[in-house]
Amino acid sequence: MDANNVIIPGFDADKDDSLQIRLDKSFNVPNGLIIYLTGYIDTYNSTYFQKKITQVIEAGFVNLIFNCAALNYVSSTGIGSFTVFLKMVKPKGGDVVLLEIQPKVYEVFQLLGFSQFFNIKNSTEEAISFFSEGGPTTSSVFPLVIECPVCSKKLRATKAGRFRCSGCKSILAINERGEVSLG
Repeated sequence: MDANNVIIPGFDADKDDSLQIRLDKSFNVPNGLIIYLTGYIDTYNSTYFQKKITQVIEAGFVNLIFNCAALNYVSSTGIGSFTVFLKMVKPKGGDVVLLEIQPKVYEVFQLLGFSQFFNIKNSTEEAISFFSEGGPTTSSVFPLVIECPVCSKKLRATKAGRFRCSGCKSILAINERGEVSLG
């Protein structure tokens, strides 16, 4: 784990047995870092997790790829931590990609409605491609006029997310590409 200290001096000064974090800068994304997470993130270690990743962001890494293949549990507090990181890097022109999420962890993201806010990829190549193809700086399709798939009412969407149709009150989900589904 001394490699972490080479990337960010003093990174491994403190540790948590429930969550191991390994940093890897060996890919071609500007201001990018792959962060390998092993263990779990819950209420008890989320402060440690936020402290470590804040250290990463303060070191200038704003394009973050979290490899979650060895992350076997994330509580709602842990998901809140990922949201904090997203809010920290977006104003700096960065973004967050979650990679290789285990099905039971992904289910928590879905149940809490957070799966639509994160870029979730299946491979390192897909994640790197996301950033090299413009990722966070790609021009947005929003604002956008959409049609409710239930009542055909025209609606204006300013961003991706979940919305209620003002006509029929159906809940709609709109992704980053402007695609509409019932949600």
